Amino acid sequence: MAFFLTSTIYSLSLSLILAAAASASASAATNRPFSHHYVQTKPTPTAKKMTRLHFYFHDIVSGKNPTAMKITGPKNAFGTTVIIDDPLTKDTKPGSTVVGRAQGLYALASQHDSSLLMAINFVFTYGKYNGSALSVMGRNNVLDAVRELPIVGGSGAFRFARGYALTNTVRYNLKTGDAVVQYNVTVMHA
Repeated sequence: MAFFLTSTIYSLSLSLILAAAASASASAATNRPFSHHYVQTKPTPTAKKMTRLHFYFHDIVSGKNPTAMKITGPKNAFGTTVIIDDPLTKDTKPGSTVVGRAQGLYALASQHDSSLLMAINFVFTYGKYNGSALSVMGRNNVLDAVRELPIVGGSGAFRFARGYALTNTVRYNLKTGDAVVQYNVTVMHA
């Protein structure tokens, strides 16, 4: 009988403690500010270099050798998903020096505007960044004059990368859907 009473009191005490803790954490969560600025934030030891890159992204959906292909969804509507292996070049001309490839996918992810979800790796094949890559994951509202996309990682020379890419459409062909987009990338890395 003593064991039963001790066990019951222990269970009741534990239940009350857990209920109080849950109530306190719920109350604290509702009183937290949306954001907080840390004045004393120090850079991580892994971000030692800053690199700026400039190139052009050629999204070719027409012709015999398209570099972007729709894999699912209606044409140019919510849900359309496109897989790409687009050339990255030094100039806007299709025959200019290729510095890499944009490989990944993008999807029309908004029912209200022309915004894409982009999940792309910029794989560099030229110069000192040959064999290195940057990863982009973010929202691209293609009708804005200038868009900002986050750089969320990298490999090779861009290990521990983080940064952003400013993009703007240089040319878009309404008949074919082909586009040339300028990228100005700023990235911090090891």
